[in-house]
Amino acid sequence: MKYAYYPGCSAESTARDLYRSTVAVAPALGIAFAEPEAWSCCGTTMAHQVDHDLSLSLAAANLLKVKDMGLDMVVSCASCYSRMKIANHEISTNPLKRKIVSAALGRDYDGAVKVRHFVEIVIEDIGLPAFKKALTHSLGGLKVASYYGCLMVRPPEIAGFDDPENPVYMDKLITAMGGVALDWPHKVECCGGSLTLTRSDLVVRLSESVLAMARDSGAECLAVACPMCQINLDMRQDDIFRTLGRRYNMPIIYISQLMGLCLGMSEEALGLDKLIVSPKEAMNHVRSSVRS
Repeated sequence: MKYAYYPGCSAESTARDLYRSTVAVAPALGIAFAEPEAWSCCGTTMAHQVDHDLSLSLAAANLLKVKDMGLDMVVSCASCYSRMKIANHEISTNPLKRKIVSAALGRDYDGAVKVRHFVEIVIEDIGLPAFKKALTHSLGGLKVASYYGCLMVRPPEIAGFDDPENPVYMDKLITAMGGVALDWPHKVECCGGSLTLTRSDLVVRLSESVLAMARDSGAECLAVACPMCQINLDMRQDDIFRTLGRRYNMPIIYISQLMGLCLGMSEEALGLDKLIVSPKEAMNHVRSSVRS
């Protein structure tokens, strides 16, 4: 199965571990990726707040490249995924926005490229039976709280991904890997990542709420698929301790990293050594659980 893989800007900076683990896992599952040539920023940072039409055009510039490739676009960053889906929705439903974007790009784009999340294609295209068959290791009963955040499943009329209130795609992968997918109420609560530079006081409290609920639900780690959520929940644990006096030591691990571990890949190859909160204790489950 071949897809056009859009890495996004964070793949070369704060989310190199997401990028490394995704491109490592894909071929082990029979997935072939082709990066769009000279891809550019999708506008997921400040562009959509400063100039909405520019943000649509930035996303559409990449979608046009993928259209020329004749493939579906796959994204592993939840924020990039959201911006691509929003651009497609507005361009395909609003003739004026389509005209504005086409003028900016010097070429018409109709919003027709199918945008998929990496988790989505593993569940829907590869399928859980084939995924399980490829695994060499098990999570060994590791208790995992799958955290979807704000952007993977919302707004539902645009994302069209899983259930917007109780998403389960990552939970299904956790279960298939031999982990315990916890049923917990903060799956889609905001961690405050977008406010990290402007209202750090709010971010500390929002992040602490997510971590506290995960701990109280019995989680040994959080599984995420959003670079903003990962770095925020990972990095803010020291701030939470300094501000509120509560220590969590909760590893925040990309779902693709957990998948890679169960496919027999090394922690270094998957970027697990880049996490701020050490996943060492959680990884002991995997090291001792080889599938027969």
